Amino acid sequence: MGINFNPWRLLTGSATPVKLNNNYSVPFGNKTGNDSFQNNSVERFFDEKYIMMSIVQNRELKEIISKNKLPIRLNMNELLDLKQGHCRDSAEICAKIYKVLPPALKSQVNLKDLKDGAMLHDFGKVLIPPEILNKNGKLTDEEFKIMHLHSELGYQLLKNSGVNDEVLALIRHHHDNLEDNKRFVPDINLQILNLADKYSALTENRVYKDALTPKQALGIIYNEVQKGNVHPMLYFSLVQAIKSSSVQTVAKV
Repeated sequence: MGINFNPWRLLTGSATPVKLNNNYSVPFGNKTGNDSFQNNSVERFFDEKYIMMSIVQNRELKEIISKNKLPIRLNMNELLDLKQGHCRDSAEICAKIYKVLPPALKSQVNLKDLKDGAMLHDFGKVLIPPEILNKNGKLTDEEFKIMHLHSELGYQLLKNSGVNDEVLALIRHHHDNLEDNKRFVPDINLQILNLADKYSALTENRVYKDALTPKQALGIIYNEVQKGNVHPMLYFSLVQAIKSSSVQTVAKV
């Protein structure tokens, strides 16, 4: 699992060189976002009336719900917990990674879209039954299929909301990666969100697992770097960001 890997050594230059697959690195793609101004926070969508209206008005969404035999039962408690917990944490991690990126990479990132996408990336979980979402045990194949729908459900719930196409793409594709489809090349915004999502999930308590320490979580993600699924520069930036946060936390105590 890579738990024994010591990511902090990267900061001193004494770590073992990162070994990638035959592709040698994860490309970033060519798509970049355009800055846009939005008066209202995307948190306004975490509203039961808005969600029900979105379901009623979206024929494609209703077909997905019907096809997969999902009950139209909003899991609002879970969604509000995500808003205050995992989604907000993911957005903060995205911002921290962005802050320490080299200028050449930072210029390719649309920070507002990235943070908005992070806040909304798990929005579709409001339609995932809680007995699947919080199952204390391994999901069946059918349950896993339902769980995996949350990205598409989130996209469908928000596609007519006025959220821009870049943010919608982050929501819809935040679980897509090179391991699943070698022809898929996520842009840098999507790669940062994917990385922040993984780190946040690994370091928080969930009903089916205990929280890992930052060092343990970084060790597991390092395995993805070795497989060629995570760009080493983004991983290095994550290490820097977490290390910096840890130092600041200690300083405040």
